[in-house]
Amino acid sequence: MNGVQRETDRLAALHEYRLLDAPAGDELEAVVRVAAAVARVPTATLNLIDENRQCQLTTVGFTGGDSARTDSMCAVRFERGDFMYAPDASKDPLYRDNPWVTGVLAGVRLYGSAPLVTPDGHALGSLCVFDDQPGTLDAGQIERLKDLAGIILGLFERRRQARLNRELALESEARQRWTDTLLETIDVAVVAVDETGRLTVFNRAAREWHGLDADPTLDPSWFAGHYRLYHTDGVTLLPPERIPLLRALREGTVANAELIIRRRTGPPVHVSTSGRALIAADGTPMGAVVAMTDVTTDRAQQRAIESARRELAAANEELRRSNADLTNFAGAVSHDLMAPLASVNGYLELLEDSVTGIEANWVAACRRAVTRMRELIGSLLQYAQAGSAPVHPVPVDLGDIVGQVLADLGTLINSAAASVTVPAPLPAIAGDPVLVRQLLQNLIGNAVKYRHPDRPCQVTVVAARAPSSWAITVADNGVGIPAEQRRRVFDMFTRLDTGEVAGHGIGLSSCLRIVDRHGGDIHVDENPGGGTRVTFSIPD
Repeated sequence: MNGVQRETDRLAALHEYRLLDAPAGDELEAVVRVAAAVARVPTATLNLIDENRQCQLTTVGFTGGDSARTDSMCAVRFERGDFMYAPDASKDPLYRDNPWVTGVLAGVRLYGSAPLVTPDGHALGSLCVFDDQPGTLDAGQIERLKDLAGIILGLFERRRQARLNRELALESEARQRWTDTLLETIDVAVVAVDETGRLTVFNRAAREWHGLDADPTLDPSWFAGHYRLYHTDGVTLLPPERIPLLRALREGTVANAELIIRRRTGPPVHVSTSGRALIAADGTPMGAVVAMTDVTTDRAQQRAIESARRELAAANEELRRSNADLTNFAGAVSHDLMAPLASVNGYLELLEDSVTGIEANWVAACRRAVTRMRELIGSLLQYAQAGSAPVHPVPVDLGDIVGQVLADLGTLINSAAASVTVPAPLPAIAGDPVLVRQLLQNLIGNAVKYRHPDRPCQVTVVAARAPSSWAITVADNGVGIPAEQRRRVFDMFTRLDTGEVAGHGIGLSSCLRIVDRHGGDIHVDENPGGGTRVTFSIPD
């Protein structure tokens, strides 16, 4: 190890003890007094050597202070760990020019220095005894001074350990406060037992649900009756072997075990419980802990979904029995089918964003069934389909989609002698291909449908790149939309005065819902030269 690294390590060890510029304390002062007595000198000091100075931590016979490290007698060879001794420093080549000898700082003659070296070999300073008269130290005195240096190091270490213990205690106390605050804040009930099954922990949520605190004297066989723990039927008390906390203690783990807590005040709480046994590092059992989550609302929603499925099944059965005349289909939709179907779909729509897991799959299955029924209804349900059909974004080639739309609208385009052009290749976007196709078919179909009677119909489809989306524009030279009507055309059943052209007022509102569901926006502008420009954006 080079000298620079040794000095770095030595300073790190010195600062770890946090002694510099701190009170020495009674014990260290007593040791320095004993050192002066052992050496039979009037003066002694405990010196610590840091980067640039000698710090006299405590002294006997004179007022101590700090001095430059370069002026220190103790710093001359203290790092070697040897006891330094000079009967008359004024005659010793190592010390005779030192300001502590020459009279600049003092007139030291007899000098003895026991280095303070840690078990890791780091020299922190020295225990120094001296006199202004020449003298001697015998071997016994030197050995005792070395012993006292060892005692000083022991006191240093004890102070360091005491400080570390205080810091650990404070850290442990802070961690315990944090844990207690967490347990009292969360809305999950946390309950623990020791290795014998006796209760040790009830957090706030557990106390509120049970109406009681943890009773460590209660025998585990009385848990169910005392804390009102029931099967999910809410009627049958749980036997001890089925109580999740005791199962975790006995079996090692428990997951998603459900039970009912019949509170003393308020409605019952349906909870899902998971936990595990607590095992010490050496394998010794310490107890068990469980966390209970309130799933009352989730289970109510689950029951509602089951009810909705039964209602939907009944509606399907009713539809199969129905053989209404197609000429009265709109009336049948309004009176016999749409009312119960809207109720079922609305109920599922409310549940869709509030359930997860298996419940979400059930909702999705119900929604798919509703969508299949809506496909039978046709254009009258287009608006609802655009707003409620699940969106499954995948890479969609707009060029292919426009080609399919033009093929579907071929009869309309040909009968109107319309020209639909795509000046540049269209990009691929992230969207639901069915809904994007419906969107473009509505927009291109409207552009042809609402053509101007006095000029050939021309429709253009273009795309422009925005920072995080694509903007698609369908422009025409048709009859146009008055500026004051351009917002309300997206409202359901809005129809403008377009002469002989009839419509249901559903198309643009369906477009708006499709774009909304993709997270984009849509707006209408005037096309230069006459007509309409409808632009929608689809985020990346």
